[in-house]
Amino acid sequence: MTHWFHRNPLKATAPVSFNFYGVATTPGAAKICNDIRLARVRLLELFTDLSCNPEMMKNATDLYFSLLQGFIVSLDNSSQESKLRYIQNFKWTDTLQGHVPSSQQDAVFELVSMGFNVALWYTKYASRLAGKEDITEDEAKDVHRSLKIAAGIFKHLKESHVAKLITPVEKGRDLEARLIDSYIIQCQAEAQEVTIARAIELKHNPGLIAALAYETANFYQKADQTLSSLDPAYVGKWRKYLNLKTCFYMAYAYCYHGQTLLTSDKCGEAIRSLQESEKFFAKAEALCKEYGETKGPGTTAKPSGHLFFRKLGSLVKNTLEKCQRENGFMLNRNQMKM
Repeated sequence: MTHWFHRNPLKATAPVSFNFYGVATTPGAAKICNDIRLARVRLLELFTDLSCNPEMMKNATDLYFSLLQGFIVSLDNSSQESKLRYIQNFKWTDTLQGHVPSSQQDAVFELVSMGFNVALWYTKYASRLAGKEDITEDEAKDVHRSLKIAAGIFKHLKESHVAKLITPVEKGRDLEARLIDSYIIQCQAEAQEVTIARAIELKHNPGLIAALAYETANFYQKADQTLSSLDPAYVGKWRKYLNLKTCFYMAYAYCYHGQTLLTSDKCGEAIRSLQESEKFFAKAEALCKEYGETKGPGTTAKPSGHLFFRKLGSLVKNTLEKCQRENGFMLNRNQMKM
């Protein structure tokens, strides 16, 4: 089963030379400065390299962040911060609020900004892999794993590093708690989409699939509510995606719940459940159109034409027709008994 995920753009940054004349006076110090400069350039290149895989990304991030730690943590293993923490200025743009960069002379700002981009890269890698027509079981596992890694990075940044910034995070910017929480919840929801697709392929119990779909819809709804107090000019397109995925998985939940009812010969209730599924699918279809027409940061796509969307429409239609046929058979059978 193919998937479609909304993605916000990566953060952009200004080059950093790490040239500390008069400070890095020994050959060893000069080498470290050159190594961290090259490691940063390499990591930034990998963000837009379509041949990059998680192993390459992990190696590059491990190298860069291990060197960056020397600018944050004191080398004598004390609880004191490094004397180099405020020696270099770093500039980063925001994923949602355009190309105007924020600037802070703080290595922790570099750590959380670069870490944020690493997490975004894992979500984008998962999205590319999940969008393939014939995704294998191993690739589906890679998608699930990448989304879990991304959620873990976002969570770690929020809980361990953002609070250490000297300059408070501005409202609606990438590092604000509400945005990070939305990214975390979205990763959880999308990872569960992969689980649902696998359950459908293995023909698991419809009741289980319905429960998973309902939980996934709630994840998307929670992510949307987290963004509700932010400026629609920046999060409007993102929220359309979260809304349409909420409706999409509610349609899934009612569809598979209807199948469960049908196996118990509760045809009337099954039909009502499928009719609810139809309503949610129609809402999702309308939101797909609104998503395509909404301006703002994020993916340019027509989700209603995507295979994952068309498959659900056919499933709802065919299941409802089956329920109606079964209901007709039961009515005829009851009339014959009379």
